[in-house]
Amino acid sequence: MDIAGAKKKGKKFQNPVPTDMGGLGIMIPVLKEYIYNKAENVPKKTMGPFKTDVAVYQTPPASGLRVTWVGHSGLLIEIDGKRILTDPVWSDRVSFTSLFGPKRFFQPPLTLDELPPLDAVIQSHDHYDHLDKATIKFFAGKDIPFYCSLGVGKHLEKFGIAKNFINEIDWGDSVMIGTDIVLTATPARHFSGRGLTGRNETLWSSFVIKGPRHNIFFGADSGWFPGFKEIGDVFGPFDLTILEIGAYGKYWPDIHMGPDHASNAHLALKGKLMMPIHWGTFNLAPHAWFEPIERLIGYAEEKHIELFVPEPGMPTEVKPFVSDWWKKYLPG
Repeated sequence: MDIAGAKKKGKKFQNPVPTDMGGLGIMIPVLKEYIYNKAENVPKKTMGPFKTDVAVYQTPPASGLRVTWVGHSGLLIEIDGKRILTDPVWSDRVSFTSLFGPKRFFQPPLTLDELPPLDAVIQSHDHYDHLDKATIKFFAGKDIPFYCSLGVGKHLEKFGIAKNFINEIDWGDSVMIGTDIVLTATPARHFSGRGLTGRNETLWSSFVIKGPRHNIFFGADSGWFPGFKEIGDVFGPFDLTILEIGAYGKYWPDIHMGPDHASNAHLALKGKLMMPIHWGTFNLAPHAWFEPIERLIGYAEEKHIELFVPEPGMPTEVKPFVSDWWKKYLPG
């Protein structure tokens, strides 16, 4: 793996290791799996409403590190005096249209207008469940810098973000947020594209966010690959690893981890605490909506991993904590 930069073949960005990205060839077996699937992909019980007490943001976190999980991969991270929003998606559906596509299980716990002043927005890649046009349009005309993977800036600009607020970064590149937070783009094993054309013509990344007191890893979307160990060796140890555990399936094993591989990634990264994301918000795979977190709890116990699992919308100081919020919505 080359942390120094992503490789391209013609216009297409390449993964750090050979990767099966699925594609049209798996459409029929995946469709059959959905048709015959008996799992509770969408919660039968209505979730929420979850509500953020925005007055909390008037007081800085005592520890210097507090996270609010908005849902899926959307996080408001307060780290060493800075506020960073990741992959914000406030729309009801993650799709090219608002008429159909995966729909939210619960409404965002705070409105976009209720967000406290931000120092940065991170956009990991251009998939609809991470890059949401309607949400980005809200930030048009606001003086908030965006940090994104190579090529993603063209979408941000199209959605109204001024070019001088867009910072595209390659794997291995570091930029400053303010004067004391170092943001570094690191490799991930995934893919990109928002339609039938232009696949992999923009980059996908994970990110290291290092402040004077805290060091965290935002994994965004990635399948397992040996590069997690190298990232851990170069940039770790991490106070918190934020890793995706949902949207896995037998027909796309290389591009999403699931709870087993995610917990292995946490260990390879030299993480102290693991926060699971990319679950419990949208139906993006055949597994039950609660399966990723329930399985992770088991793996964490088995592998001696401490977890950080706050309730959606609850600004929470980072320490070992499992809220069990999902249990009230389990079937039966």
